[in-house]
Amino acid sequence: MYIVSFFYFKCKRFDILGLLFSSDDVIIEHIRQEINKHTLWGSEIMMQNAAQAVGTAYWWIIDHLLFINIIFSLLIIFFQRRNPTTVWAWLLLLYFVPILGFILYLVLGQNFRKERMFKMKEIEGEIKYAVRRQEESIYRRKLRLRDPELERFKSLILYNLNEGEAVLTDNNDIRIYTDGREKFQALMTEMEHARNYIHLQYYIIRNDELWQEIEEVLVRKARQGVEVRVLFDSMGCRGMHNADWVRLEKAGIEVAEFFPAVLGKLQLRVNYRNHRKIVVIDGRIGFVGGFNIGREYLGLDKKFGYWRDTHICIEGSAVTSLAVRFVLDWNYAARENLFLEDRLFEIPTYIRNGRDPVQIISSGPDSRSQEIRNNYLRLIHMARSSIYIQTPYFIPDEDIRDALVIAARSGIDVRIMIPCKPDHPFVYWATYSYAGEMIEAGARCYTYDNGFLHTKCLCVDGLVSCIGTANMDIRSFSLNFEVNAVVYSARTTEKLMEAFENDIPKSTLITRKGYERRGLVIRVKEQFCRLLSPVL
Repeated sequence: MYIVSFFYFKCKRFDILGLLFSSDDVIIEHIRQEINKHTLWGSEIMMQNAAQAVGTAYWWIIDHLLFINIIFSLLIIFFQRRNPTTVWAWLLLLYFVPILGFILYLVLGQNFRKERMFKMKEIEGEIKYAVRRQEESIYRRKLRLRDPELERFKSLILYNLNEGEAVLTDNNDIRIYTDGREKFQALMTEMEHARNYIHLQYYIIRNDELWQEIEEVLVRKARQGVEVRVLFDSMGCRGMHNADWVRLEKAGIEVAEFFPAVLGKLQLRVNYRNHRKIVVIDGRIGFVGGFNIGREYLGLDKKFGYWRDTHICIEGSAVTSLAVRFVLDWNYAARENLFLEDRLFEIPTYIRNGRDPVQIISSGPDSRSQEIRNNYLRLIHMARSSIYIQTPYFIPDEDIRDALVIAARSGIDVRIMIPCKPDHPFVYWATYSYAGEMIEAGARCYTYDNGFLHTKCLCVDGLVSCIGTANMDIRSFSLNFEVNAVVYSARTTEKLMEAFENDIPKSTLITRKGYERRGLVIRVKEQFCRLLSPVL
């Protein structure tokens, strides 16, 4: 079939007269070719325009670099309340590495608004009432701890009540896990016994054989009618795919993401990560500590080898405090209000063997003050005979550093154990630098050689211990959301100190002479990373 075509193209290759009596197929083919040609031509123009825009922006930044640095410097100095050391670290970075420093400040340097993100709503009044009652008991000297030696720690208990609304519970039984296989076996066993709910919160979840085993238990319990909620941090779980979470939701499991990425996997908010690891089962059993979910925590990673960590399982009234902590985070991430569910906060019946007084403390960029950091500082000041610290990252602020130096020079047995290998090189060399300062003050510092040390534990005088998710570094003190348990128990603290002692044969004591003989390259690494320590 022939038709008359009246199309006119501004192209010399097309002869309008030749198309007057062409077939439909020929005309359509000519049109397609012309459209393709103009589309490619348009795409090239768009790419050229985009390249010109990027180039223009680049040269604008270069031309105005001094002005940009001045603006950010003024922002850091006058508009954000920061530690002077942190201020100088950012100013040096902006001055010596202007472009990279500019980018790093956008990603890492902006302060979180110092206001409460979370509201306790209906349960808030009940917690405040319990806090006020305990305060009154302490002031009237009615509170009596089972161990008379613990009486001198009442001021710390009162501080945690006032500042963090951390109610003291005294009927807890605590189990300690230092091996990943034992910890996760205990966790899955307890989850199998769940009847009402399982609340699981981790910073890192890797989609490997360990998670698949845990997922099977969670899915099975959800199908049995148990309420299952999984809360994860967007940055820590960036290796997971959206399909992994959808699979859980299809199985009846509720999932919430803390501070999700802006564009797909692009996460610009490196600070303010939820570093907490909490599991609450039926309000009866609670887990908290350093283990995340991944095969490396079972010692299966060739780079790290055996993974030495500390996790505790609590059975008793302190579990209610962990339950509240989880729900606060869940409400923010999921935009829900689980405080309306009274059954989630039922106080467990008295544990026959539970004798450990415990306070659950938490801190983060939303806190009024750095509660966990202040607990570390107060415990160090209150020490009379011994201070045992195990931490993967030892970057104390000036106050904690001075307190440890004073303690060591006062004859207190200060022992610090850090890893022998880095998972973050900059943090590792900064850690080694601060460890050297402790050695010069008379403390004993060890590097754990039997794999990787990830424990976050502080023990004082064999009486009080602080265990949880917070490292002994500035990031844990102020930039991340953390949770710790303060245990006022000689029995539990002695077990933790015994675990420290058992690690010494697997470690190397850093002698003063050995530290002073380190090479020039190591010294340069230490000093450079120490300068950056406030922003690491």
